[in-house]
Amino acid sequence: MANQTKRTVPLLPLRGLLVYPTMVLHLDVGRERSVQALEKAMMDDHMIFLTTQKDSDIDEPTQDDFYEMGTLTKVKQMLKLPNGTIRVLVEGLNRGTISSYSNDQGFYEVEVDEYSDSEQKDSELDALMRTLLNYFEQYIKLSKKVSAETYSTVADIEEPGRLADIIASHLPLKIKEKQHILETQDIKERLQMVIEIINNEKEVLSLEKKIGQRVKRSMERTQKEYYLREQMKAIQKELGDKEGKTGEVEDLTMKIEEAGMPEDIEATALKELARYEKVPSSSAESSVIRNYIEWLVSLPWTKETEDQLDINRSEMILDRDHYGLEKVKERVLEYLAVQQLTRSLKGPILCLAGPPGVGKTSLARSVAESLGRNFVRVSLGGVRDESEIRGHRRTYVGAMPGRIIRGMKKAGTVNPVFLLDEIDKMSSDFRGDPSSAMLEVLDPEQNSNFSDHYIEETYDLSKVMFIATANDLSTIPGPLRDRMEIITIAGYTEIEKVNIAKHHLLPKQLSDHGLTKSKLQLKDEAFVDIVRYYTREAGVRSLERQLAAICRKAAKIIVSGSKKRVTITSRNIEEFLGKKKFRYGQAELENQVGVSTGLAYTSVGGDTLQIEVSLAPGKGKLVLTGKLGDVMKESAQTAFSFVRSNTKTLGIDEKFHEKYDIHIHVPEGAVPKDGPSAGITITTALVSALTGKYVDREVGMTGEMTLRGRVLPIGGLKEKTLSAHRAGIKTVILPKDNEKDIDDIPESVREELTFILVSHIDQVLEKALVGEKK
Repeated sequence: MANQTKRTVPLLPLRGLLVYPTMVLHLDVGRERSVQALEKAMMDDHMIFLTTQKDSDIDEPTQDDFYEMGTLTKVKQMLKLPNGTIRVLVEGLNRGTISSYSNDQGFYEVEVDEYSDSEQKDSELDALMRTLLNYFEQYIKLSKKVSAETYSTVADIEEPGRLADIIASHLPLKIKEKQHILETQDIKERLQMVIEIINNEKEVLSLEKKIGQRVKRSMERTQKEYYLREQMKAIQKELGDKEGKTGEVEDLTMKIEEAGMPEDIEATALKELARYEKVPSSSAESSVIRNYIEWLVSLPWTKETEDQLDINRSEMILDRDHYGLEKVKERVLEYLAVQQLTRSLKGPILCLAGPPGVGKTSLARSVAESLGRNFVRVSLGGVRDESEIRGHRRTYVGAMPGRIIRGMKKAGTVNPVFLLDEIDKMSSDFRGDPSSAMLEVLDPEQNSNFSDHYIEETYDLSKVMFIATANDLSTIPGPLRDRMEIITIAGYTEIEKVNIAKHHLLPKQLSDHGLTKSKLQLKDEAFVDIVRYYTREAGVRSLERQLAAICRKAAKIIVSGSKKRVTITSRNIEEFLGKKKFRYGQAELENQVGVSTGLAYTSVGGDTLQIEVSLAPGKGKLVLTGKLGDVMKESAQTAFSFVRSNTKTLGIDEKFHEKYDIHIHVPEGAVPKDGPSAGITITTALVSALTGKYVDREVGMTGEMTLRGRVLPIGGLKEKTLSAHRAGIKTVILPKDNEKDIDDIPESVREELTFILVSHIDQVLEKALVGEKK
């Protein structure tokens, strides 16, 4: 136990320093209060109390800023330095605790309870001292901050308390830890505390040594690799060998710098290149990184073609390549005009919708030529995997970018005309929904930051002019359709087809088959016959195939020597194309009862549809055949209910449903049929069958009907009207609300047809039904 006495001495506060008993050390004193305290101590008995400030930044400390436990010391020597500070040599004597403060003389004078360590020893203290000395010896071997002579000095100390204090003073401890040791008066507890601290320090030093050795080995290995790599570079340079990785890295570095990438993407590419250089060539990761870098440098980041903003030239190119299609041409020329005025316009997203063979794809190619832009086509037919659009993650084997990024690489510029062919043929399954991935591509507000899973960096698609093509708009999801400007191409009239065949298709086929105009000649009537009797379509693909067949047979005749020149007319066309496949005009040859002609819209354009109704003795059973969809079945039920509720008005037997079974049939039963526009056609055929009145064979009709007989508007009027014209129909009955759509019908067709606008079924029956059957 410690012995206790009281003493009053001046106080000298220390900053960032602590003095243990029996320690001798120099202090530099500069604060005025501290100097006065020293002078007072020198005048008295040279005794002064040293305690540490809790916060070393405080210049004028108060009583609360000191630790209460400190060290009573004796000033051995004092020396004034030239800079005004005083250097003193002090010797620590005993621990002490401040019991009271006095600040009357401008410095603190304190009453201190002084404690001296007991000199009694026992076997436990001896064991603790030996353990501490043993640990301290091991610590000195690990640490380079304490000299070996220090251990010799410490080993001679016999007092256990002093041993703990001296060893603690040599350890790199924080002030709080040193103060905690100072405040521990029990000698055994103090020894155990220092043993624990020094044991922890030993473990820390051992770890530092291991880490240092590991770092050293790593540095040696890195230096060795660097040295060997430099040697390899020098050897390759002397040999002129560029096949190694060094030459490859240099080439890729040059490509990255020349690619014109944005700064952040270039930084990514260089980072990947540094990884590539370190990875062994035999590693699988090496080829993955190489492919990624090559994709980055091969993409166009800034290269673009300058738009040829000459509207007259563009119009000439569009007219040269395509006959008709005025709406599409007008839309492209409008875009050019705005571009010429603003010089900055986000690429429009057009969707050319129409049946096959009307020239959607070739039109997009002509648009690219008229703008002077590169053209790239991507087919989306059958795409059902989202990664086809967005690409695969690089972690997958065989990963590669999506079709959009691949298309941009193929285009080579940031502003091509990008054709998304057959966008309506995309589908979704468990691998994702590609149409949802297309939303970002086709949104002008988002596609400036398009994200591909493989590239990982954002890519700007805002300058691309996207043109999509579709046959059936109904299969395109609503959000995707909303992103695009729909331009409908209905199909061609007979006159347009003849002109296309004469000026576009035939010259191409002559060239493909090695013929000239002098060797094969088609008369005008031959073109008309081919269109009328050998094709029945909205587009011109079948027409082109027929012309190809004529060219092949003509080539055989000329090569065999039979003739040097072949001329095709109406008289000999069957020799080349065989018997006529179609009868011109599908209208009935004579007026019939219970048969009406409807106009339908299909994915390949418009078509005519015969509705047949027959009566048989029965009990009002309604039979529907012809592979009808749910909508057409409901239209038939609606027509049947309308007729039953209006028997008096229509002049029909009120109990007809008790006498007859009614059979409604639409021919070509293998072909699925559906749609809402057959309402008035079914009603007309049903009324005709029940009244015995003929239906005018030259009348075609389209319109949806309500249960009260109102006629509602329909879609696809242009396609339906073209099919009526092809079928030889002279009069078309259509809903009053579709009057605005008549302007979309080509003028040559409008001149040959009579349009009757109706709002109620009574008007339809009045125009369609003629004299009664005898």
